[in-house]
Amino acid sequence: MFHKDLLQHKRILITGGGTGLGKGMASRFLELGATVYICGRREEVLKATADELKTNGPIHAIACDVRSLEAVERMIESIWKEGALDILVNNAAGNFIARTEELSPRAWESVINIVLMGTLHCTMACGRRWLAAKRSGTVLSISATYAPVGSAYVVPSAVSKAGVEALTRSLAVEWGNRGIRMNAIAPGPIPTQGAFSRLLPHSGLEAVALDRNPLHRFGTIEELANLAAFLVSDGSGYINGEVVRMDGGEFLQGAGEFSAVGRVLTDKDWESLRPRK
Repeated sequence: MFHKDLLQHKRILITGGGTGLGKGMASRFLELGATVYICGRREEVLKATADELKTNGPIHAIACDVRSLEAVERMIESIWKEGALDILVNNAAGNFIARTEELSPRAWESVINIVLMGTLHCTMACGRRWLAAKRSGTVLSISATYAPVGSAYVVPSAVSKAGVEALTRSLAVEWGNRGIRMNAIAPGPIPTQGAFSRLLPHSGLEAVALDRNPLHRFGTIEELANLAAFLVSDGSGYINGEVVRMDGGEFLQGAGEFSAVGRVLTDKDWESLRPRK
């Protein structure tokens, strides 16, 4: 789909880059010519990913907890000593299913501090440096399809992702005239190790998720990585402040009051409902 040099000479940081969607994006960006930095809390996971992907291109692993502003500043400063970043991908996340009334303050903080504050810390650390140097930059954040409308049982994530989208749209306007683009992807369910099992821990939940999707399948890491590659590339330079939903139509399926009837009515039922001349 893409030229092999699409991201040539681009220096990219991916938070939460050691596993799942972050790892998938790192692999794709390397294939397209980028120099990639991945960060996360588990140093051994980061090193394993870097070792696995290094045949695709230059990749660097940095242990960093994005919840800590001081840790983020140290990481960004260490990267800038080698050269300025061109692209930041805010991917680090935390989420789990729970009844909201049972959540402790620490449970709320564990999600909000990673998803919202981590995104803010990294975005500001890069943005301030780009602005001071009068240098262009691109930020891509991973949101969720439920961010605009909320979702029961993942309320800390919904609150945080809504904040990420507000940050994306706000800074797209404030920083756009100084060469910094802000966009986001809102993916539907994509099977990844760990995260997917926490959000769909019961086989019945997977069946429900598949049933309500018009394409009747989950997305893939490769599909998300390709979309991400396009959005951070110079070829999408006029896209700014957008949240691109990538869910096979799942969100639209739920938005229409009668959309679910196609999963219930049989051909015989439709025949009986056909208007008679």
